[in-house]
Amino acid sequence: MPRVNFEALPDAARLWVFSAATPVMGAAAQSLLERVDRELDGWRAHGVPLVCARDWRDDRFLAIGVNEAATDASGCSIDAMFSALRAHEGVIGTTLVGNGAVYWRDASGTVQSVTRPVFRALAADGAVSSDTPVFDTAITTASAWRTAFEKPARDSWHARLLPPAR
Repeated sequence: MPRVNFEALPDAARLWVFSAATPVMGAAAQSLLERVDRELDGWRAHGVPLVCARDWRDDRFLAIGVNEAATDASGCSIDAMFSALRAHEGVIGTTLVGNGAVYWRDASGTVQSVTRPVFRALAADGAVSSDTPVFDTAITTASAWRTAFEKPARDSWHARLLPPAR
């Protein structure tokens, strides 16, 4: 059985983060996760099953990891996963692949998303700051997902979008 619980992936497992442009909840989330599980159950690289897992957070973030110490993912297998997610976007009513948004948690705890220029403007206006929790969708390991996915903007690449400290 190639699909495992996410907690079983080693810290060094390769990871891809997919972020929903709008929250995915209820039946849409169930549909998405069932589709992902079916894909992971059959995910192979050159005919060899991949030891893989997924995790879902905050109605927005899907992490898919592969234990490459067991089997390397190939370009074709990765492309197949991206294609399957793109194909399901219409079913869930939002994008998951390549939306390029910046994600942060507002004062009420809700995950928000905007473009980089809008985030920069929010920072200039003081609506977000170096203390604002942000999500680093560019992480590439299970360890980073577990420990560094959400962090203050000052500790992330997001700091480049903040005004210089005075």
